[in-house]
Amino acid sequence: MARIGLFFGTNTGNTRKVAKQIKKRFDDDTMADPVNVNRIEPGDFAAYDYLILGTPTLGEGQLPGLSADADAESWEEFLPKIEDLSFEGKTIALFGLGDQVAYGNEFVDALIVLYDFFSERGAKLVGAWPTEGYDFATSQAVEDGRFVGLALDLDNQADQTEARLDAWLKQIAADFGLPA
Repeated sequence: MARIGLFFGTNTGNTRKVAKQIKKRFDDDTMADPVNVNRIEPGDFAAYDYLILGTPTLGEGQLPGLSADADAESWEEFLPKIEDLSFEGKTIALFGLGDQVAYGNEFVDALIVLYDFFSERGAKLVGAWPTEGYDFATSQAVEDGRFVGLALDLDNQADQTEARLDAWLKQIAADFGLPA
């Protein structure tokens, strides 16, 4: 089994696309294929000690899910299935998609929901990302002047996605037991 699990929630498919970009950088022994959280059971998720999790932010800062008018179940419906699990000893890195222009008051806010959920259950969260280079009004996903995970804006800064992914993956490599 691969050492790193790669899971995402999505609505339009953009988060899936980014997850596939991440996977392309790793072999199958290192990282599992990306899987939508609406297609897994809690045991599939809990089997990994290292996790990379992705989410878009919908509406007014929500995780994808049916109440946010997503087309299918997603993080909103999956998190209650794992709320009684401990994530002690697990290392998790987050990436989030948002639109800093159209939704500048809730840019990548869904990241903080995942961050809080997993940190409250004992996970070690890694991969905080600088806010420089973005133009947004506010984000709940900013703590100590940094995003709690990689922030991506495919609507306004798609040309920066590859470079940001490369830099972020290099940044979290040591936390995942990988060469930098």
